[in-house]
Amino acid sequence: MADTQKIIIDTDPGQDDAVAILLALASPELEILGITAVAGNVPLHLTTKNALKVCELAGKTDTKVYAGAIRPVVRPLVTAEHVHGKTGLDGPDLPEPTMKLQEQHAVDFIVETLMKEEAGTVTLCPLGPLTNIALALVREPQIAKRIKQIVLMGGGFFEGGNVTPVGEFNIYVDPHAADVVFRSGVPIVMMPLDVTHKALTTAKRVARFRAMGTRVGTATAELLDFFERYDEEKYGTDGGPLHDPCVIAYLLKPELFKGRNCNVEVEIGSELTMGMTVIDWWGVTARGKNAMVMRDIDHEGFFDLLTERLARL
Repeated sequence: MADTQKIIIDTDPGQDDAVAILLALASPELEILGITAVAGNVPLHLTTKNALKVCELAGKTDTKVYAGAIRPVVRPLVTAEHVHGKTGLDGPDLPEPTMKLQEQHAVDFIVETLMKEEAGTVTLCPLGPLTNIALALVREPQIAKRIKQIVLMGGGFFEGGNVTPVGEFNIYVDPHAADVVFRSGVPIVMMPLDVTHKALTTAKRVARFRAMGTRVGTATAELLDFFERYDEEKYGTDGGPLHDPCVIAYLLKPELFKGRNCNVEVEIGSELTMGMTVIDWWGVTARGKNAMVMRDIDHEGFFDLLTERLARL
């Protein structure tokens, strides 16, 4: 396919990460050069295993998976088993993977790939803490000008945070890495809680996955049944936010989303507001705009895309 987009998915699966990976694996418009795992929702030994499990669930066993950073660059690792369960993929009974991890470290793979591929052709898709991406930018600063764009899930502003009053999990876990990324000069598209909280896994939407009658459809429904219970109790909603698939959906159908270019800075000095993404939505500072911040989503179109694609697996 002539207009195939080359991507690297950086992830800490996580049920919503798993659905995002499935969406990417089901979409011929995307060429997945590799999946890099990072510690986040659960420790690295589980996020790597979970990435392999998802590839096998999709029947895409030729996908290359790399293990990355075992902890944030400065702070101790914070995980989210209370949301994702002890495995990170609680819900379905997925078999132990038979696929093997690549021997190369994820950060080395990211750097090598960006230096090898034609400049401006590879998009990075971080779905978890930004540790691997920041380490790659620090290890080889030349990659910054070679990255087409970074489309990431993280942060929040109008919605506040989901682990502290102002801290969204992915940014909060490694705020120093996020600071490096947002200062890198790479074009960034940001999917904050302000948009992902509008993509709710309602009972009817989960039923559509289950009705597929396929292994992937059933597993997706079971993943979401488990994942949404925490947010339903927290927010009082029918379903929970489906955060990470917004990143992949944007690559496939950017018209599903609306936002604006803003300056985004990450708080790394105050414990009270650690990891806050300070978004200059109204342009009240002279700071340069460094991210396209999404705020609205066509949620029906988003779930139609997700359902149509996952039915292909």
